[in-house]
This record gives sequence, structure tokens and C-alpha cells, in this order.
Amino acid sequence: MTPPKHPFRSRRALVTGASGGIGEALALGLARAGSDVVLVARSADRLEALAARIRRDHRVRAEVLVADLATDAGVDDVIDAMQGTRVDILVANAGVGAHGPFVDTTDERIRTQLALNCTALTRLVHAFLPAMLERRVGGVMTIASTASFQPTPGMGVYGATKAFVLSLTEALWQETRGSGVRVLALCPGPTDTGFFDAAGGGNVMQSGRQSAEQVAAVGLRAFGRAGGPTVVSGVGNAVIANAHRFVPRGLMARMSAMVTAEH
Repeated sequence: MTPPKHPFRSRRALVTGASGGIGEALALGLARAGSDVVLVARSADRLEALAARIRRDHRVRAEVLVADLATDAGVDDVIDAMQGTRVDILVANAGVGAHGPFVDTTDERIRTQLALNCTALTRLVHAFLPAMLERRVGGVMTIASTASFQPTPGMGVYGATKAFVLSLTEALWQETRGSGVRVLALCPGPTDTGFFDAAGGGNVMQSGRQSAEQVAAVGLRAFGRAGGPTVVSGVGNAVIANAHRFVPRGLMARMSAMVTAEH
């Protein structure tokens, strides 16, 4: 089936982790393409500034929902706030990582990665996908990572959570085929955002980082057309993501450890 010429025009998109980085770039891209947006993150000031920019520059509706999605209460708040309203597109972007040996990672940082990257994402998709399927329109974009494809020593929990995201998304892609609803996992490599600084590995993989805008453009282009369940942003990243097909698992882990080490 040929996809609509303007798949995002007059849609309503819920974007999590929209206060910066890839989430902000995706929200701007959707607004530029004609979607109304609901922006979700913890930072009220940054969300309000982005919403004002979107209203001014793109003449679409922009709403703000302040919530901490690493908590059950925060996820409940978003689901409750959207009850009785239409969500055509869900961009499940909010995520967090931690850099360093697993044994040195605090229990709190482990819990936060699991809660935000896995539990919140799953609950939000489960809340909004059924109505999309009933209307036979819309889509879900999750943000996985090139870390989804191989073990990531030094960021082991993060990589495992992104493998979960990739596996779930690919399963949902198959379950929803032919429904009119698009499901896609966007898999960025190292990206020039504040992610690594927040994760405690600011010097990791500094060369070759893409911009958030580059990643968002790749994701939205793939999301706007019928296709497979995943897209990797960047040719070099695609090569790395597919290396696991040809490299023994033990060697892959050693190679990944060299990449994620601080220099």
C-alpha cells in the first residue's frame, strides 16, 4: 500500500523526552510536517520554550505535560491526561544511561534505566496503540540504539534495555502489519546531545557523533513510509549494528568494550 503523501499532517503526536536532544528534534520535525504535538519531559521551562517556538514557527498546536516517566506515577499522569483525547503518533524517546562497570553502578541508576527505558515505554505503547489500531491510522516510533545489537560492556544495563526496546518493537511491527499503523525502532549511534555527560561518560565515542537533527531526519523519513521494523541512523552505524552477524559473540563483546571505554 502506498503511504500517504503527508503522513504527519493534521496528526497529533505525543513525544516523550522532548526537552532536548533527539526528542526535541523529532518534535520539531513532526511540527514542521504539520503535526500537533504533546511534549513530555521533567523540565517545565524547556518544554514551555519549545512549545512556544513550535507555535510561533510552525503554526500547530503544542501542549506540555510535565512528568517523570521513571516513576509509575509519572506514567500514570501522562496516560490519565490523554484519556478521551486522540493520540495518532507516539514517539517513545525518553531514556537514560549510565557509564561505568556494572558493579560500580548504583542501585538507583539501575532502577531508573529499567523503569524509564523499558517499563515506561512499554506501558505507554500499551496505552495508546489499541486506539490507533481501531482507527487504522497512526504509528509508534521507539528509540532503540546501535547498542541494541550487541553487548555493551561499560554500559551493560543501558545496552540490555535497548535490546529489549528493539525486540519489543520488532514483535509489534509484525503483529500490526496490514493494520494501517506504522511501528518503527529508530536506532541511533553516538549522538551529539547531553546523553553521555548525563551517563557519566562524556569522553566516550566522541568522534563521528551525529547531530540530533540528523538522527531525527532519518527516523522521520523512515517512519513516513511503509518499510521494515528498524532503521539505523548513519552508514557507519549500520555497519557496526550488523557486525554481530559475522563476528563471534565473545569477540563482539571485546570489540564493544574498546568502543565504550573512555579515552
